[in-house]
Amino acid sequence: MGKFVSLLIFLACFLSCTVNAYHIIGGEIFYRHLGINPNNGAHRYRIIMKLYRDGDFVCGTRQGCLDYFENPVPFSIFTATGRRLGVPRLLTIAHTASIRDTLKNPCLAPQTIYLEVAFYESEVIELPEIDGGYYVTYQRCCRGEALTNIYNSEREGSNFYTWIPGLGSRPENNSAFFDIEEAPVICAGLPLRYNYRATDPDGDSLTYSLCNALTGGSTRANETAASPPPYNSYVSYIPPYTGANPMGGNPQLSIDNNGLITGTPNRSGKFVVSVCVSEWDRRTKRLLGTHQKDILITVYNCATRITASTPSTLYHCNDSLGMRVPITNNSVAGYTSRFLWYFSDGTDTITDSRNIFFKTFADTGVYTVKLVVNPGLPCTDSTTGRIFNYPGLRTGFTVQGVCRENPVFFTDTSTYRNGVITRRQWDFGVPGTDNDTSSLTAPLYRYANGDVYTIRLHIQTNRGCDATVTKNFRLYEVRPFAGNDTILARGQPLRLNGQGGEIYRWSPGTGLDNPDVADPMLNWNEEITFRLRVSNPQGCVGFDDINVKYYTGPEFYIPNAFSPNGDGNNDFFRFIPVGIKEYYYFRIFNRWGELVYNSLEFRKGWDGTYKGKPAAIDTYLWILEGLDLNGVKISKKGTVTLLR
Repeated sequence: MGKFVSLLIFLACFLSCTVNAYHIIGGEIFYRHLGINPNNGAHRYRIIMKLYRDGDFVCGTRQGCLDYFENPVPFSIFTATGRRLGVPRLLTIAHTASIRDTLKNPCLAPQTIYLEVAFYESEVIELPEIDGGYYVTYQRCCRGEALTNIYNSEREGSNFYTWIPGLGSRPENNSAFFDIEEAPVICAGLPLRYNYRATDPDGDSLTYSLCNALTGGSTRANETAASPPPYNSYVSYIPPYTGANPMGGNPQLSIDNNGLITGTPNRSGKFVVSVCVSEWDRRTKRLLGTHQKDILITVYNCATRITASTPSTLYHCNDSLGMRVPITNNSVAGYTSRFLWYFSDGTDTITDSRNIFFKTFADTGVYTVKLVVNPGLPCTDSTTGRIFNYPGLRTGFTVQGVCRENPVFFTDTSTYRNGVITRRQWDFGVPGTDNDTSSLTAPLYRYANGDVYTIRLHIQTNRGCDATVTKNFRLYEVRPFAGNDTILARGQPLRLNGQGGEIYRWSPGTGLDNPDVADPMLNWNEEITFRLRVSNPQGCVGFDDINVKYYTGPEFYIPNAFSPNGDGNNDFFRFIPVGIKEYYYFRIFNRWGELVYNSLEFRKGWDGTYKGKPAAIDTYLWILEGLDLNGVKISKKGTVTLLR
């Protein structure tokens, strides 16, 4: 039953892991001997693997691409004859860590590489002693993108394996491993010295060599297809690179028997370097195994010109810092550069930070400053500037005004202890206009609309100071609307519908059931005009009127003549509905039966034109139909005379 469950877990991992994963750029696998099982004499081991990925790599929407560590992953155990030992086992992430390395040189621009490492571990496995021992392997696709020394690296696989000695050797051995977790970053054309010494828990003798990186897996990360030993399939190096010459340069990369890597790479890029360490039994002089690890060395074109930079003119005016002057350092410098500040008050300070430098002066005045980058080094540079130290400027303003219908009053409250304010410029924050400005100390401004406005006040002083203070200001308004003038049939009620605010008052209250609501009911029979007062909690007020007339009805009232001559008197032919709640049509025809007008906009009416031109002086036929307030259909027809 336990084997069946393990197989199910493995199959679930296999199905979830068969995807491309363009991000693993190195790794190693090794083992620890945990003793012997007294019940069956089998040796107990734990398998440990480390994988490295480019921490800056992001897949985006690429199909099947992963930018994280798979967990768990399967590994295979083979005998020396190539027979797989059961189904693949699982390695699970114990923890992960970030690896960052920055080029630390005062004369070169800093460059940083960011990798992540995952530490995988297996459950305890038991293996009996056999001839030839065991090969433990993890194979997968794919390596990192755009590696400089490997062809089509995003599709090139990896093979990390370790050999456990068998009968006649030392099965209780612990394999060597590399416990250095770094991401080397160097400069093209500069000598490299990098200590990559391995550790052996048993104290065996170690020798080192640069070797070929092993390929494995496929274009799909199908770990179940791991190939058996021997492992002599290598990645496709781009000429002239090889495992023994992985980076080129003059001299090319090499490693001595103490694990020291040296060389002078002359090309920038990302290079996979594979280091092999052979483990020898000090007593028998026999080889116990060769352990291999792929690492990534990043080479940058670090050519740069160290440049000192700080403001050539600095006006210190702000009152909050007093005599403490902030000075920006904009220098182009190395990671470990140092900065020497000289001041004309006789003081100097050296720092190793490009953060803002604060200098406290004893008094106001004009001072000179000199900034030196990397003092005493060949890659030095300097610059000078002047500091006008006249603090004491406090900026601010007040705003008085809440409602759109009233002017808003602004008052500049700025003060300057060590000088005089010489100029003010207001911007009242109205979009799309240049007329919302003023240079007065206490201006007023009338806004056309209520809204939230951003007010800016720009201040200049006789000491060269410029300062801007900004506030957001909300202006409220009401937009009163009592409704359109209305004609009613006598005895017809009307529900008024006031809008535009939060507090309403109708006057007079004649015929209204409640004059203090937005929508009172009107029952009246004589012409009357109501004034609506609209306000809000902020005290903004507005007024609007509505006129209500009463006619006998329900009925359509229609004139028999009109004169569209543009004199403003009787220029439109329209009907007046009284007690009509719905209109079906209103159409006008000429004497030849042509439709010259068709609309239900009774407030607008016909303007006496036809096809965009003035219609002829003549008599026209009209027809009209609608539904009155009692639900009765009313149809009318007649004639109208057009006069000029």
